[in-house]
Amino acid sequence: MATFVLVHGAMHGGWCWREVGRILRADGHVVHTPTLTGQGDRRRSLTPDVGVATHIHDVSELLWFEDLHDVHLVLHSYAGVLAGPVAEASGDRLASVVLLGAFVADPGQCLLDVEPAATAARYRELAASAGDGWRVPASERFLDQWGVTDPALRALVGPRLTDFPLSCATDPVVFDPAARDGLPTAYVRHTAPALASLAASERAASERGWDVHELACGHDMMLEAPEPVADLLTAWSDRTGPVAGDSA
Repeated sequence: MATFVLVHGAMHGGWCWREVGRILRADGHVVHTPTLTGQGDRRRSLTPDVGVATHIHDVSELLWFEDLHDVHLVLHSYAGVLAGPVAEASGDRLASVVLLGAFVADPGQCLLDVEPAATAARYRELAASAGDGWRVPASERFLDQWGVTDPALRALVGPRLTDFPLSCATDPVVFDPAARDGLPTAYVRHTAPALASLAASERAASERGWDVHELACGHDMMLEAPEPVADLLTAWSDRTGPVAGDSA
C-alpha cells in the first residue's frame, strides 16, 4: 500500500482525480486529492493575493496536518512548478515525485518562463483584457489547447474550469535544486496529442535522466485515461517504495 498526493493543474481542482483516486483506493492505496486555493470547489477563495507561495503552502500544510510520510507526490501541468519548493519544505515526507504532463521550473523561473513566448503573451493579454489584470479567465478554448475532444469529457470538464490567478504564472520559484533532484523523479509525456508548450519541460526531464514514460492521450490524462494513469502510478510506487506502514 502506497501513499499518493495528487495535485491538479491550472483551472482544475481535486475533482479531476476522482476516477484515478477511486482505482488507487480500490487497490488499497492511500490517496489525497487537495484542491489548491482559488481553484475548483475553492473558487470562492480566488483573490489577487493568491500566488505560487499560496499553493506551495497548500500542499505542505496537507502533508503536515495529515502527518503523511513516504508520499508519492504527483503533479499535473502547472503544479509541476511546485515540485522544487515543496521538496525543500517537506522533502522528508516524500518518497518520489511524478510530473504528469507537468512544467519543469528551475530556481528563479516562473511558469511563463517555461511556456512558449506566444502562449505567455496570450495569458498576459487575457488577464489584461478580460481578467481585471490579475486572472486568466477560464474558457472552452483551453479544452481545445489541451486536446480534449470527447464530447462527454468536454461537457464534464468545461463547466468546472476555474479562472486562474496570473500571479501563479508569473511568480518565480525559489528553492535549493538539491531538494528536488535528490528524489526519485518520473516524467509522464502525453502523445495523442502532445502539447507543444511542454517541449522544454520534456527536454529537461530527459536531460536530467529522470524516468520518462508516455501515455497515448491528451493533456488531461487523469480524466481521459484514468486506468493507465493509475497503473503507471502503482508500478512507479512499487519501484521506488517505501510503502505505507513500513518503519523505514
